[in-house]
Amino acid sequence: MDGFSHRFDPTTLREYDIRGIVGRTLHPEDAFAIGRTFGSLVAANGGKRVAVGYDGRLSSPTLEPELVRGLMASGMEVIRIGRGPTPMLYFAATTLQTDGAVMVTGSHNPPDYNGFKMMLGKKPFFGKQIQELGARAEAGDVVPVAQGSERQVDITSDYVARLISDWDGGDRILNVVWDNGNGAAGEVLQRLVASLPGEHTVLNADIDGRFPAHHPDPTVAKNLEQLITEVRVRGADVGIAFDGDADRIGAVDDEGNILAGDQLLVILARDVLRTHPGATIIADVKASQVLFDEVQLAGGKPLMWRTGHSLIKAKMAELGAPLAGEMSGHVFFADKWYGFDDALYAAVRLLGVVARMEGKLSAVRDALPHVVNTPELRFDCDDRRKFQVIEEVAERLKQSGAAVSAIDGVRVTTPEGWWLLRASNTQAVLVARAEAKTPAGLETLKAALVEQLEASGIEAPDFSGAHAGH
Repeated sequence: MDGFSHRFDPTTLREYDIRGIVGRTLHPEDAFAIGRTFGSLVAANGGKRVAVGYDGRLSSPTLEPELVRGLMASGMEVIRIGRGPTPMLYFAATTLQTDGAVMVTGSHNPPDYNGFKMMLGKKPFFGKQIQELGARAEAGDVVPVAQGSERQVDITSDYVARLISDWDGGDRILNVVWDNGNGAAGEVLQRLVASLPGEHTVLNADIDGRFPAHHPDPTVAKNLEQLITEVRVRGADVGIAFDGDADRIGAVDDEGNILAGDQLLVILARDVLRTHPGATIIADVKASQVLFDEVQLAGGKPLMWRTGHSLIKAKMAELGAPLAGEMSGHVFFADKWYGFDDALYAAVRLLGVVARMEGKLSAVRDALPHVVNTPELRFDCDDRRKFQVIEEVAERLKQSGAAVSAIDGVRVTTPEGWWLLRASNTQAVLVARAEAKTPAGLETLKAALVEQLEASGIEAPDFSGAHAGH
């Protein structure tokens, strides 16, 4: 062996990726070690080719070459697609049929963060696999030093052409405002809108890892204020926003109302079910009951599954579902597409639906059953304790005869609505949410949730202001 051994900061080995603060918990040496170890895993799988991309963060151009060097030291043929959105790397890995892929991205984290998302073969690389990668690096369990190779491949034109090829909105001239949030979709988005019919305005188009306009996370209402203002000023039909690496989408209607992830999925599911009657549509446990009911009404089979893009992707592949989504804005199309989460592709499909609508997007949103719900509430809980709390709550609920789904934490259904408590896969927090048909019903659900938390000695989250309509 060549004496290679590397210890990662344990806080960086997460459920779905490797992620840390650059210069504090994440360094160029880590990038090399990821390449060296992940390349060895690809080799052990009989693979040889790995695609690599990077996002627009200031540290990405420093980390990416070290990652490539590590992969080459494991004998890999590295296909470097350069800077762009994470789904473009997934597209490259899928269409070029590589044996693995690594994206250097900090996603929607603050500017001083960065990280690595991986695919082994056609599947997401996550959970125990990431822990195994860490253990192998520390043990020096890698293939002997080999001489790999690297080449640059510009996949952008192919990717944009493929996105455009599924445009199905006819010739209606839409007025669309996009907010790139200075994220990695920048150049790809500019090329995409140049090829789409309609009138397009792109905000914060430049890729800038300092994110000067606002934080690139479209699930936070504050980050959509600029988009909402612009949609209203321009009288646009729809507004679309991306997170930092464009695997998550946010949307607002023509009146500037935010469409939650589950509302967006209702609109997309109805469209997919026209050509796939009876198909399974998957959403995570945080989604509104309205979504599951509307999928059923549209002739589909709704399936509630565990939160986490890697988990949803795996379930989709298992069931052959044409569409899935999460409250966080990950949307997965296997209908005409490849089953991975891609906000640019989801945007093209959403625009197609809007262009074929008789009326306005706001009218479709308004026609959905109205419920009142809390936002996602997160509160600190020790990493070991968080799972024990869920077990304790589940046991008490079982003994009380409550209607509980235990797919991911506990989701309790009552005549008023439902409440959810689950342990985060990525942080030392518990996550809670509640939804009811009436404001009074929501208070009842929140009280039930607080009672269970207090029974486990957990201080309840601050529910003030937690009654957004939906």
